[in-house]
Amino acid sequence: MLQIPFGADKFSLDTPALCIELDTMESNIDKMADYCRAHQVQWRPHSKCHKTPAIALRQIAAGAIGTTCPKTSEAEVMAQGGVRDILIANMVVGEQKLERIAAMRRWSDPIIACDHYAQVEPLAAICRKRGVTVRVLIEVDIGLNRVGVRPGQDTLELAQAIDKLQGVELAGLMGYEGHLLTVEDQAEKEQQIRSAINVLTGCADTVRDAGIPCDIVSAGGTGSYQITAQCAGVTELQAGGGIFMDPFYRNMCQVQELEYALTVLASVVSRPSRERAVLDCGRKTMNPDVHLPVVAGDPATEVTRLSAEHCELKLTPDSKPLQIGDKVELVVGYGDFTTVLHDQFYGFRNGRLETVWPILGRGKLQ
Repeated sequence: MLQIPFGADKFSLDTPALCIELDTMESNIDKMADYCRAHQVQWRPHSKCHKTPAIALRQIAAGAIGTTCPKTSEAEVMAQGGVRDILIANMVVGEQKLERIAAMRRWSDPIIACDHYAQVEPLAAICRKRGVTVRVLIEVDIGLNRVGVRPGQDTLELAQAIDKLQGVELAGLMGYEGHLLTVEDQAEKEQQIRSAINVLTGCADTVRDAGIPCDIVSAGGTGSYQITAQCAGVTELQAGGGIFMDPFYRNMCQVQELEYALTVLASVVSRPSRERAVLDCGRKTMNPDVHLPVVAGDPATEVTRLSAEHCELKLTPDSKPLQIGDKVELVVGYGDFTTVLHDQFYGFRNGRLETVWPILGRGKLQ
């Protein structure tokens, strides 16, 4: 990595570069933490948008209780970076991974999601052998139809079976209303989310009525967190991507109170016509599948296509004049799928470089 002097102007960076506006990110963090506090739910934000312990620690300083990770190896990165309370919101299968979970328990406090006894019993056996106890959450399918045990009797029977195991501790339930994030009508969206969350909290009540502790009821993504936080019985939210915000959340999920913090700085490399400019960033720099990037500060200019290494802009008479060599800043369309393409974030405050964070969780797929 080319050494960039701290204090350097943003537009002096070589391109493409993945940039964070630190003041904006910190404001978003504070807003999300404050919202959770106001609605008396804990915040355990998902790390998939940043994969960086330094950012997770900033969230914890603002009030988060820990972090949520998608994979064992990413949880290890967070634990090594000083994060203790970590939810792996995924099924963990295979002796190698389960041994890693048991080892991690000695220097952090992971929670593992499950939806079947066959996932939990081997973990319990390894934990007993290693002399540790690991918390587990049962994931309930509340309509996403991805993973999750069926609500009702199946959830109760799994909870009862886990409760009898030594080496694991049933900490509660989780569910994800991700299939409802983009419901366009806001009244309908709220009604459908409340209905889905009622399934989850109803399962939690059933487990408690059977005499089994169910302290955690975890749910909520950035596209739904304002509604889910208001649902009675939810104890924590996993919403994380809002710290960067992006056009997907604003335009498709109707999240309006957070501001864009994640951008890609690019250079104009070609001007094939008066109406077109081409930048040096394509699909290997930004993932456009969920939402195309947006040109920052230039609403008259539109991103029309990304190929492997090129981003094409459509210019209008109202667009900013662009020449070959000019720098253009693009708001990332969807942060989660873009962060994983980069090795580091460049953090700026008032247009000056303040920090460079290696994305330590990148490539942690196991």
